[in-house]
Amino acid sequence: MPDIANGLRFAAAPTFALMAVLNAMARDGRADPICSAMPPGAPLGDMTVMYLLMCAFHLVPWLKRIGGFRR
Repeated sequence: MPDIANGLRFAAAPTFALMAVLNAMARDGRADPICSAMPPGAPLGDMTVMYLLMCAFHLVPWLKRIGGFRR
């Protein structure tokens, strides 16, 4: 069970980064229908920003692993 949890910790950040990229590529200048706080034509949609934030929050395991190899 710990191996599965460890794998999920490291899978979260790349998954959210990929979702942010795909969402940004799929935008065609219209506002997101569900989360439409940003004006139409904004370079990043609300969902893209949310995915980028989620990616940043889930970078901790990666940063700990990178920091551990330097010691």
